[in-house]
Amino acid sequence: MDVMPQQDPESRRPPEPSPEEPHDPYVMPAEGATAVPPPPPTLRTTLRRAAFGAVAAGVLLAGALVAVPDGKDDRPKEPGPVERAEAAATAGSPASLSDLTALIGDRQKWVESHPADAPSWATLGSAYVEWGRRSADAAYFGRAEEALKRSLEAQPGERGNGEAWVGMAALANARHDFLAAKRWGETVRKQDPKTWSVYPVLIDAYTGLGDVKAATEATEKFGELRKGVPALARTADLYRGQGWREDALATAREAADRATAPAEKAEALHRLGELAWERGEPEEAVAQFDAALRTDAGHHASLAGKARALVALDRTDEALAAYQSVITKLPRPAYALELGELYASLELDGDARSQYEKLAGLLEQAKAAGVDESVVQARYESDHGDPAVAVELLRGQWKKQHRSAAVADALGWALHRAGRSKEGLEYARQAVDTGVRNASYAYHLGVIERELAQYGPARRHLEEALRTNPAFSPLDAPKAREALETLGEPPPGGPGDMQPPPPPPPPPAPSQEPKREAAPEPKPEPKRESPQPEAPAPVPSKTAPAPSKAAPSSPAAVEADASKSP
Repeated sequence: MDVMPQQDPESRRPPEPSPEEPHDPYVMPAEGATAVPPPPPTLRTTLRRAAFGAVAAGVLLAGALVAVPDGKDDRPKEPGPVERAEAAATAGSPASLSDLTALIGDRQKWVESHPADAPSWATLGSAYVEWGRRSADAAYFGRAEEALKRSLEAQPGERGNGEAWVGMAALANARHDFLAAKRWGETVRKQDPKTWSVYPVLIDAYTGLGDVKAATEATEKFGELRKGVPALARTADLYRGQGWREDALATAREAADRATAPAEKAEALHRLGELAWERGEPEEAVAQFDAALRTDAGHHASLAGKARALVALDRTDEALAAYQSVITKLPRPAYALELGELYASLELDGDARSQYEKLAGLLEQAKAAGVDESVVQARYESDHGDPAVAVELLRGQWKKQHRSAAVADALGWALHRAGRSKEGLEYARQAVDTGVRNASYAYHLGVIERELAQYGPARRHLEEALRTNPAFSPLDAPKAREALETLGEPPPGGPGDMQPPPPPPPPPAPSQEPKREAAPEPKPEPKRESPQPEAPAPVPSKTAPAPSKAAPSSPAAVEADASKSP
């Protein structure tokens, strides 16, 4: 079924499933992606027995179906939307939303008449994951889970259905359950380390858990198995997360230069826009985001990035219009929070409150669909609600081993806002020490240090925040400048421990004629009982040097002399 979406968002939704299906696979489950436990890691069977292998699950989708030519015309045909989506999956690249919609419709129709086709169920489930992630419609995650379960029922993962396991890992990542994603992904990797499609989901899982070493190793392995734009994109993201700006920019530019498909090109241009924004170059960021939107009008994340950069350029009316548009097309809670804070910075308190109410509704919808948005909710509670609630939410994340820089920063700031700055300092430092160039992290650390009277480090980190991106937040950037002005200039001379030791005092100036110490008179020897006459005592020579005054003995010399005495 070739479903081509129209321009409005509603018509771009994948077609609804047929109500005649005896076992409706699209009923919203009550449990999340962890409802089906991963198989034990000791399984021995190979995954190579899969009909087509796990080619692209978790990157875009897990299918490897090949279109069969009808044989009526030997001339080459232009690939249709389904074929384009499958080609993107095989390359490990994103498909356009319209092509993804067509593939979903095609697989829905196929499994109605072929309910035991495990690879097609896995393809459909993974496509639902990708659609839900890129449209911010978490309801599709429930459909994805049911489709992936049907795939595993038709063919268990240990019997070669690794693509369904990869789909479950991608689903767990989309729900921000990174520990479950890690377990699913590592199960696949243990069965067949050369299944390249598992590495993108492992990279996302390790990044969410804050395991930089494992994420680096997975990125390197993915680059070995899958060359080209997907590997370059992942490498650029790795460099960006470690604060290696020049390397990230060079790699991201190479990915953009080599990208050909519109969706892939738009993603690469969006990455360049994000890097420009983080460097504090809003004009360059707007240019890159505009280029991404011209390449793929459905790349709504670039519209949100453009709105953020427009605020920095004081093009507030345009920024508000862009934010309002993207909230309609891509209603992610993080974007709703940004728009609410923009209203607050403009002293539009009523609009800010209305936006925060919309944010609360989006958070409830995400929770009902099994998506964990605790970090965004905690950011709201820390600055606009109850910081104690934020601390509780983030403590829960930390217990689930979600220890990324974003979680560490949010927890440190929540503790500070709750009046526990000394405890929050540890987490805020951990976020900055990852190396990521995030102006908000440096700002939070600087404010906490100022609260603890650590004025030198506070001044340094506040300056770093404003140097990294002078307009990093419409609310917090002015506060950072105000805090820095309050601290004032550092004391003259710098810190005491940075000063060189004082020079030794100059030796006293010698007198013009230094006095020479007179030599002691020699004592006459006692008279001997001898008939011979006594010899006269020798007279000291005038040219001989006068004996110097004896220096005090060192403890070692005294000890040596004492040992010689009887």
